[in-house]
Amino acid sequence: MAEEVELKLALADEHQSRFLRHPLLRQAVARHVEPLDNIYYDTANLALYRRGIALRLRRRGREWLQTVKLAGSSAAGLSSRPEWETPYAGHFDFSSIDDAGLRQWLQRPMLLARIVPVCETRFRRVTWKFAAAPGAVLLTLDRGWIIANGRREAISEVELELAGAPVHAIFGIASQLAQRISLTPSVLSKAERGYRLHRGVAPAPVKAGAMALAADMAPLEAFRHIAMSCLEHLQQNHHGALTSDDPEYIHQMRVAARRMRAALRLFAPVLPVPLIASLRTPLVALATQLGRARDLDVLLDEIANPVLRALPNEPRLPALAGDITNRRYAARAEAIALLAAPDYGRNLLAALESLHPAPATGAVTLPLRSFASERLRRLRKKLRWLAATASIDDPASLHALRIATKRLRYALEFFSPLAPKHALDGPLKHLAGVQDTLGQLNDLTNAGALLMDCAGEDPRLREAVTLIGGWHGPRYARLLESIVPELGRLARLRLPRLAAG
Repeated sequence: MAEEVELKLALADEHQSRFLRHPLLRQAVARHVEPLDNIYYDTANLALYRRGIALRLRRRGREWLQTVKLAGSSAAGLSSRPEWETPYAGHFDFSSIDDAGLRQWLQRPMLLARIVPVCETRFRRVTWKFAAAPGAVLLTLDRGWIIANGRREAISEVELELAGAPVHAIFGIASQLAQRISLTPSVLSKAERGYRLHRGVAPAPVKAGAMALAADMAPLEAFRHIAMSCLEHLQQNHHGALTSDDPEYIHQMRVAARRMRAALRLFAPVLPVPLIASLRTPLVALATQLGRARDLDVLLDEIANPVLRALPNEPRLPALAGDITNRRYAARAEAIALLAAPDYGRNLLAALESLHPAPATGAVTLPLRSFASERLRRLRKKLRWLAATASIDDPASLHALRIATKRLRYALEFFSPLAPKHALDGPLKHLAGVQDTLGQLNDLTNAGALLMDCAGEDPRLREAVTLIGGWHGPRYARLLESIVPELGRLARLRLPRLAAG
């Protein structure tokens, strides 16, 4: 069995020629070009896919190679997974797999009889080999197509694979390339993309996934897993944000950045200062730009447009909505430019490198459960105090309560694997509902200043702002009324104890 460790990066089509002219490539000790045809196999009901197994035949010249890969571990483009590669002699042969359970499962006659092709990849691969003592790093550029069920997607990606070299060697080469080229960590393998084409799964915004924590982890190691999950969440929505008009992609990227910042704050007592700086600094500009685009999305879709639909004959509203739309397009264009720039990919690569290998944990003796319990107690205490002192006549107090609610909710989501099954479902649902209500109040509170900025000195547009404010007045009053009983509930909030194991 071999252990494949690689970093997969998406390469913008318009940067392919720039990549090929990069001076770093001249430092390679070897270069090789070959066309590669690959066929991925599974059963009709995707039995292998559901177990995290990829079965591939690859043609190299006149020979075919059989490869079996397991899902292994993967986060934000960096993956490590076991694989078994053997010559193909006209039939599948799994006898060389040294994982007895996997070998026996694959060798079942009923399974073998049902295996059929599900997708193909055809691409041209250029490989450069770089010396990196005690081994080497293989840099590949793949350009071609993924094909399934009569549909196809373009391939334009770079991979850096370890060949006996340490992990930091990958990032050393990647960071040099990213100085002038747009390279961003890619979270989907060619096989995963092929399966999506085969299944006809349309791209869609992705929400944050579950955490993979264990009670015996050190807090620093737990933070590493959480931070990698946040970066994965960010990158799962990156391509959609660049190519789709759906504003939810940018919103989910904003959520990912906010969750990362929340994790940094939550784990700050045990994090090295350089690690905090390396992760927080690139988030500031990203969160600011994505936040501006999201604010204008909300202003148009949830504040202005409902009034336009309710009052279609009001002549003052379309002009104001038009100005908001222009600003929205400008903010989105700025956000896309930021996400497409080399700086974005370079910052993500720096963040990934800071998390690999995991920070040293030798000096940490505090168990994760104890650390999590103490941090949750602090967050709950602050939330309860803010709820007890908040007033519906004081928007600033409600804003502070919203922030505290969000931070406790994120912390509970991060630490949910440490709690008894479903024990946190009730508190999380409660906090999510309160956060949503407070968020709507905050959007309405901030809308006035944003609308007035759009209106400028035009008296008719200012009248439109007044009209929008009046139309939303009853809704604002209902939201305030609904939050009153929640203040008491939050002030008495109790959380279940984390599980001992």
